[in-house]
Amino acid sequence: MRLDKFLKLSRVIKRRTVANDVCQAGRVTVNGKPAKPSVKLKVGDIVCILFGSGEVKFKVTALPETVRKDEAASMYELLE
Repeated sequence: MRLDKFLKLSRVIKRRTVANDVCQAGRVTVNGKPAKPSVKLKVGDIVCILFGSGEVKFKVTALPETVRKDEAASMYELLE
């Protein structure tokens, strides 16, 4: 699954276009490498997003094509 689509489906970022912009600005890394929006994610990948003064780091746990709002958080596991 594409990185920008994952960020939208998992509700980490509200819109796919915003996810696209964040990736192109160089604020997202996958497994420690800068990531473009088209990067293909796999289960087990570590994603880090820089938001303003902080960062969010999580591990991809599932890649379903569709997901309900209340199940979106099961797609990733937050890391410290």
